Amino acid sequence: MPETGASPPQTPPAHSPLFRAEHFVWLTARVLEQRLFAYHFLNGGPDPVETALDAYRNADGGYGHALEPDLRGPVSQPLHTARALRVLDAVVRCGGQRVERVCRYLTSVSTPDGALPAVTPAQRGYPTAPFLPVVDAPPSDLLTTGPVVGLLHRNEVWHAWLFRATDFCWQAVDSLRVSHPDEIQAALTFLDSAPDRGRAQATADRLGRLVREQRLAALDPSNLGAFPVTPGYAPDEHHFPHDYAKTPGSLARAWFTDDEMSRSLDFLAAEQQEDGGWPVRRRQWAPTTARETRPMVTIEALQTLRAYGREVG
Repeated sequence: MPETGASPPQTPPAHSPLFRAEHFVWLTARVLEQRLFAYHFLNGGPDPVETALDAYRNADGGYGHALEPDLRGPVSQPLHTARALRVLDAVVRCGGQRVERVCRYLTSVSTPDGALPAVTPAQRGYPTAPFLPVVDAPPSDLLTTGPVVGLLHRNEVWHAWLFRATDFCWQAVDSLRVSHPDEIQAALTFLDSAPDRGRAQATADRLGRLVREQRLAALDPSNLGAFPVTPGYAPDEHHFPHDYAKTPGSLARAWFTDDEMSRSLDFLAAEQQEDGGWPVRRRQWAPTTARETRPMVTIEALQTLRAYGREVG
């Protein structure tokens, strides 16, 4: 039965992309992603999402238990906590005491310059993706800090931790001269919500030129050979305009022409597979992580297509 006060679930048209994706999610996804799918596409409420997310929360205010599938084990990690904030932001629950606890955790694991590492030494001994090294004194990382700071600013959270972390993000983004897709996406999450909008716009314009000059976006999906994959990524891990400009309101939308964006969205829509899910293009190192990641990627693909007005069901 639907929760009290919620609208009845909506059944998408048979054989539509959404109908096929729903079958895939019920078949393969964790409870958290099932409830996120219901929230985004079936008139589900936010409470079940938050209840599912709480299963990953630890006493220190951080999140663990493989919330981010590439890090296994129970211990809290910044990458898990970054994903938790994405979930809370998605259901408009990124505030109050829950985020106060998160900020206390972020303060406790910050580097000397006030930013976040990707992985803390507490991860040692648990299964971990080989591209996420566990070291004794991990450095500050824009890939972790940028999205966390951006989401907190987006939700108008004010906490002492944010001051130095925001300064770190500005310094890191301003220093980018050679980059890679994940780093650009992290910078964008920060810039899309940074309080200094004029500076964010100017910085995003520079990053857009960098993306095009360094061919970090495959602008023609029919000719992928013209856009080499960035070293260190999976052999077919191309990135497309829709990977940067996930919504029309992103600063990255101005980086691409209407034709480039349209071709990118056509490619994204065509990527839905026979089982209803979207593929994971990034490096895979364990079967379980691939299975857990695909429903996340599927939800994100549907959200992007819907944000641009594409019919999904």
